[in-house]
Amino acid sequence: MTRQVSLSVNDMPIDLDYFVENYLDHVIGGIISSLKDTGEIKTLELTIDNEGQVTITLNGAEVPLNYFPVEIIKNTIEGMVSPLKGVDSAVNKLELNIER
Repeated sequence: MTRQVSLSVNDMPIDLDYFVENYLDHVIGGIISSLKDTGEIKTLELTIDNEGQVTITLNGAEVPLNYFPVEIIKNTIEGMVSPLKGVDSAVNKLELNIER
């Protein structure tokens, strides 16, 4: 599977090695597949803004989210990226893009 994963935290691009790219791709893929009315990931844009709001655009369409999935997704992703090199402070803004 050819994929491209990019991550930006607090407006700073984060370099990802093969393991981290693969890990993010698979974990986010699992999260997306558990949401109602979603399908295969071709393009995915996931953002967490400075107010903690999560937005997911899957294959060009926004995925509706209520409070519970927003909190689970936000806390899971913040936990995954906070130990990465280049993430030196709290995650206030995050942009994650996956293309398959």
